[in-house]
Amino acid sequence: MKILLLCNKPPWPPLEGGPIAMNAMVKGLIESGHQVKVLAVNARKYNVNASDIPESYKSETGIELVEVDLSLRPLPALWSLIKRESYHVSRFISNDFKAALKRILVNEKFDIIQFETLFTTPYIPLIRSLSNAKLVLRAHNIEHLIWKRIAGGETNPLKKFYLSHLASALEKYEKQTLNLLDGVVAITATDASWFISEKSNLPVTAIPFGMKTTAAGAAESSPHAHKNFFHLGSMNWMPNQEGIRWFLKEVWPEATKLFPGITFSLAGRSMPGEFSKLSAPGVVVDGEVPDASEYMKQHGVMIVPLFSGSGIRIKIIEGMMAGKAIITTPVGAEGINYTHGVNIMIVETAGEMLNAIEFALKNPEAIDSIGLAARKLVAAEHNNDVLMQKLNSFYIDLY
Repeated sequence: MKILLLCNKPPWPPLEGGPIAMNAMVKGLIESGHQVKVLAVNARKYNVNASDIPESYKSETGIELVEVDLSLRPLPALWSLIKRESYHVSRFISNDFKAALKRILVNEKFDIIQFETLFTTPYIPLIRSLSNAKLVLRAHNIEHLIWKRIAGGETNPLKKFYLSHLASALEKYEKQTLNLLDGVVAITATDASWFISEKSNLPVTAIPFGMKTTAAGAAESSPHAHKNFFHLGSMNWMPNQEGIRWFLKEVWPEATKLFPGITFSLAGRSMPGEFSKLSAPGVVVDGEVPDASEYMKQHGVMIVPLFSGSGIRIKIIEGMMAGKAIITTPVGAEGINYTHGVNIMIVETAGEMLNAIEFALKNPEAIDSIGLAARKLVAAEHNNDVLMQKLNSFYIDLY
């Protein structure tokens, strides 16, 4: 099949969750024998110089980047509030992107047009006027659920009101968009169930994030890694900021009192000033790192304290494949077929997080066992080759 992917970020380089997931999809489709074309939004927060993209990648994908200004603007945001429309979505509407898409559709025919995230779907009317392709949303999250959860945790009344509006407007748009699609590829079974409940006659499948998996042997770690905890994730994502803020305030001060000598390393792209300038006992702020897999090897137990968000956490899957024991929340582990205490540790409160840290410190062999079981789980359920076979079948069935 000939497939056009519309991406809300460049899939290359794969340096954070969304681009990693999109790049895995691109490579998987190509390796399955499909012809792929990529048209991607290129915004300031994840900006790519087209000349830096490898020629082999350009050749395989025909990738085109369109500069789109996604800066927050008070007046358009206020206008969206008054009109009860989704400002999240309207920011992605661009005349330049529309022109590039129109040119592509006039000159090429596609069997499938795949929207990577909800934010590329405003162009559906244009696409329908120029193409007979099947339109499929690859849903990385249930987008409105992220903002509903963030709003639920907000204590400032004005911010809570505005965040609740954002969630409500996004939910309305998300539900309306389902009427315009030919199919949905959800990233978790839980998300797939929501789409089915909203539109039962719409073809929906659940295909989680996939990666090239290797033999599930023991992981490599530095000799003193068992006393080091770490977090690695994109720090321009609000749920990550919210979770780390909670961890540093509610958990870490008590942890350093109870367990002297432990350290917490914080890494990720776009580290906010409140964290990069942080001075706290045992906390090491590394910011963006050149090699995520190497960074994981050098550190011990991975901490992912998430209380909002949706979909699946790519960095948790990568951490599990790296053989890391991971302490996270039920929200963090959504979409993963985990068993608490066997291949991951699940906590919901600061007290439970402290207990998990204590367990990790006192039971290094059990932590190694959890890491090994995590690798086996990912090798079994997140093999990209197997998942692409499932996607191929789904696309064939659409016709």
